[in-house]
Amino acid sequence: TFVKKTRGGKVNKQVREHYLRDDIYCGAPICKVCDSSAARLSPSASTILIVDTNVVLNQIDLLENSAIDDVVMLSIVLDEVKNKNMSVYNRVRALCSNSLRRFFVFANEHHKDTFVKEMNKESKNDRNDRAIRVAAQWYQSHLGGAAQVLLITNDRENKRKAIEEGISAETIESYVKSLVRPDLLDLLVQPSSEDVDMQEVEDLRPSKRKVIYTEHKPMSEITSGLHRGIYHQGKLRVNRYNPFEAYIGSESIGDEIIIYGRTNMNRAFDGDIVAVELLPQDQWHEEKSLSIADEEDVEEDVHLAPSSADDAPRTAILVQGSAGDTNAVSSRPSGRVVGIIKRNWHSYCGSLEPMPMPAGSGGTAHALFVSKDRRIPKIRIQTRQLENLLDKRIIVAVDSWDRLSRYPSGHYVRTIGEIGDRDTESEVVLIENDINSRPFSSQVLSCLPPLPWSVSSEDLANPIRQDLRHLCAFSVDPPGCKDIDDALHCTSLPNGNFEVGVHIADVTNFVHPGTPLDDEAARRGTSVYLVERRIDMLPKHLTEDICSLRADVERLAFSVIWEMTPEAEIISTRYTKSVIKSCAALSYIEAQARMDDSRLVDPLTTDLRNMNGLAKIMRLRRIDRGALTLASAEVKFQIDTETHDPLDIGMYQIREANQMVEEFMLAANVSVAQKILKHFPLCSLLRRHPIPTREMLEPLLRTAAAVGINLDVSSSKALADSLDHAVGDDPYFNKLIRILATRCMTQAVYFYSGDLSPPEYHHYGLASPLYTHFTSPIRRYADVIVHQLLAASLEIYKLPSIFQDRPQLTSVADNLNYRHRNAQMASRASVELHTLIYFRKRPTDTEARVVKIRANGFIVFVPKYGIEGPVYLTPRSEKGSGEWYVDEQQQKIKKMDGSVSYNVLQTVQIHMEVVEPQPNQPKLQLTLI
Repeated sequence: TFVKKTRGGKVNKQVREHYLRDDIYCGAPICKVCDSSAARLSPSASTILIVDTNVVLNQIDLLENSAIDDVVMLSIVLDEVKNKNMSVYNRVRALCSNSLRRFFVFANEHHKDTFVKEMNKESKNDRNDRAIRVAAQWYQSHLGGAAQVLLITNDRENKRKAIEEGISAETIESYVKSLVRPDLLDLLVQPSSEDVDMQEVEDLRPSKRKVIYTEHKPMSEITSGLHRGIYHQGKLRVNRYNPFEAYIGSESIGDEIIIYGRTNMNRAFDGDIVAVELLPQDQWHEEKSLSIADEEDVEEDVHLAPSSADDAPRTAILVQGSAGDTNAVSSRPSGRVVGIIKRNWHSYCGSLEPMPMPAGSGGTAHALFVSKDRRIPKIRIQTRQLENLLDKRIIVAVDSWDRLSRYPSGHYVRTIGEIGDRDTESEVVLIENDINSRPFSSQVLSCLPPLPWSVSSEDLANPIRQDLRHLCAFSVDPPGCKDIDDALHCTSLPNGNFEVGVHIADVTNFVHPGTPLDDEAARRGTSVYLVERRIDMLPKHLTEDICSLRADVERLAFSVIWEMTPEAEIISTRYTKSVIKSCAALSYIEAQARMDDSRLVDPLTTDLRNMNGLAKIMRLRRIDRGALTLASAEVKFQIDTETHDPLDIGMYQIREANQMVEEFMLAANVSVAQKILKHFPLCSLLRRHPIPTREMLEPLLRTAAAVGINLDVSSSKALADSLDHAVGDDPYFNKLIRILATRCMTQAVYFYSGDLSPPEYHHYGLASPLYTHFTSPIRRYADVIVHQLLAASLEIYKLPSIFQDRPQLTSVADNLNYRHRNAQMASRASVELHTLIYFRKRPTDTEARVVKIRANGFIVFVPKYGIEGPVYLTPRSEKGSGEWYVDEQQQKIKKMDGSVSYNVLQTVQIHMEVVEPQPNQPKLQLTLI
């Protein structure tokens, strides 16, 4: 019994009943009392480990190593881990459910011999530690010496009490040392020097440890400062070309705050939620004074003394203002990080840079880890296997970053493979973007129907399903597409109108809510398309066979069917589950060739032409409403089927056939959004595209103004019209302006209708008040959810219970957005990797466009290959010599003597080749010709 204060300030008496039992198994097969059929531990285990909460939270990388087994995971520990770190909790649950690992969950809180009552004046933490010791003692007496029970804890007090109570207890480090596996010691998380007695630090390194960074403010002070407007909160985004330059978008001041230099970043990582304090205005940097940083620019804080032997000063980068004025005042607010609100640390992929071996280190070497992601600072690790790791890509996790160290401290997690090997580098892309490429588990695969699968007589007789096999439905996809999730049909009606149908693979007929298959698809969120392979959201049986709408086979579909006038006005819409038989699976090139060949008058070609005519009208009407026609730098590789190496590279070509399919998919998505929202106004999954702010569009406006183009951004319609009129002397100019416009946009995101008000549902890019994703359930989980909603709105099925749980729905939408963004980033990284492989043996001279001016050069875009990168004007030896002057207004960089100048959007000739300025760090270097 206890009392609890409500939000309204009332005090209520609460009574909680806790049931205990005496039949919970211990999980050890050597036990003579418990049912051994439930055993998860090894029959030959000589030692059974019981780990406390902090060991699980801090040493999860070690626990995941197969050398650590026969572990009892207490339910009290799992609950505490769940409350403190959901990511670690999910990893522990995966360990406990992995049939190849010997981890057993023991419900100590419900066993009558291991449950402990709360004592007066005992903290929750002390009570949990006592419960862990009681459970360890119970195991010891329960197994009667058949195996040693060892409590693993780094808490000195807990260990002392355990030993006093007759329990064997060790720290994680002493246990790992006893295994005589030096490689495992690398996995241990080292305590930060702020966790260690400061006197010990001084004894270890007398007079060498200096404070480099200012102390982070406590949360209470940050909250108060945010409330009073002294601090500003936002997500730190580090510039991909210059790791010493970062931004946070601040709602409180309605502008981006720029943070320059590692000192001002104050140990914040890319993606951290931080509290920032504005600097005095005379310390604000003009944007033109910011440089592109080179690979070798490691530290910029030249005034800092080296803090220790392994924190020696590095090459400095000088920040140069316009015409030598290093502190030019501008309207760009600058700031410094005063505290970290939420860390974004995870594991990073990269390679090691060796450091001098410290004397008497007993085989332990210090090394600096250099992440593949340039935005991540170098990480200091200790390793006993330095020589074996120097030519490898490895994974490192960050443990801490204290004020005394220039670099964060971390530990080695595992080796991925040889540097430069294509499979290794592709694996790096997946890990860096948190993409699960593991094979589907047996539990997931057991949810699939057996192969060969075909439409059954029950399917055809089902009253919810309409037989549409008589229609000439066809699909139009990229060449070689196997996961075909949409087909179309277009039939002329006697009244002169058209019946047009969009038929989508009926994935939810096989993916049922709450099954392991559904759970796995929800976690993965989306399929990921790399240059050389696809990582599926659903198993291949479904994506390429059972659900794929291939030619000449009967398949189950979910159909949206309209009656349309020849002017593409929708007269009526109906939705039905269906059975279809596609008459053709065309590629975009084949469909385009059919439409263009005037000799062809067969029914399929006629349907294609009719659809294309309707699509053109729909597209024009959409553009008239204000939909944006943006462009992206999509690249197409031709891949060698045997070696998987790129043979050719070029920009992806969009045809009328692509646009025709896109138009009807957009129309289906809009129709379905209207249908589900009408029935479920509070729990429909929709997709919105927020209006970009004036600040976001500023770089585009500046660039356009510099080339004499005035863009109106007052509405999407005004922007669309001005983009149409932004025409230069050559055909590529307009596409380049559209690519730049795309980059200024906000990301489109999934959300649930109950979380926002209807005006916020708007999709800016499509100029549509409502939008969702319905047309790709094979590769997007959002579409699976929308299929469930549509089926429920037609009263085919009941709505799954998750739709009543608002917080759960919000977390599903958050995961979909996270996974969607990561998939995009992985695709881009895969393109960059294959671009590097392609140009390794092919140095090339080509044409490029200047897209962004910087103090020491400019960023260019290479239209032929869709590549973007920096071109340096100032040689490294002369960095910051003041030879070049940036004209912000004209978006121009020119020599001080006026002899040479380069403008934004100007065409330049460049040389591209792969160089390796530092060992194991190849990069594509762009040099001005």
